[in-house]
Amino acid sequence: MSTFSQLDALAADIATKASASPETSYTAKLISQGIAKCAKKFGEEAVELALASVSGNAKDTTAEAADVFYHFLVLLKAANISPEGVMAELKRRQGTGGLVEKAARKP
Repeated sequence: MSTFSQLDALAADIATKASASPETSYTAKLISQGIAKCAKKFGEEAVELALASVSGNAKDTTAEAADVFYHFLVLLKAANISPEGVMAELKRRQGTGGLVEKAARKP
């Protein structure tokens, strides 16, 4: 399975679990607690990834990166934003340098 297929499968799994009972699904529990909880959890996982990467431990960095992918997709689900919407935005930015793209954003 390709990387993008795996992320698509994870997003589909999250979408399915989002409607499950919060008592039986961690995904449903997170989403039921609201977007602020999902955002906080994503932030915590991102910090853990940053710290693991600095430590130089590839196994821990890989595990934390997987957590970040999962919590990123949960946050998108809680915000009612599709992964396809994010990919469309990335495609729109493609070919534009980061400094140019950032300068074009409205303050």
